[in-house]
Amino acid sequence: MRTRPRHVSVWMNEAEYRHLKVQAELAGMGIDPFVRSLVAGVQLRPRPPDEYTKLLRELSAIGNNVNQIAYWANARKSIHEAEIVDAAVLAKRAWELVKNGL
Repeated sequence: MRTRPRHVSVWMNEAEYRHLKVQAELAGMGIDPFVRSLVAGVQLRPRPPDEYTKLLRELSAIGNNVNQIAYWANARKSIHEAEIVDAAVLAKRAWELVKNGL
């Protein structure tokens, strides 16, 4: 049984249909879920490029390394806390830039 019992049909010219299809693809969705999202008032943004996932994973690894270095340096007292904070802030800022689409 269908979970959505109502069907809506809309007639479009070729240009309107192509535009709808392109917009759905940019959002990484099919046409049906795209239209339902628009009707629900969801603010849709283009899907980020696939490279972003890889980049976020790398940034996460860098952040983990910074944390390990900070822990080691703190234990040995061979680095100033301000330097650790600066490195952590830079890693966090890079993460946010990539996450928010530069």
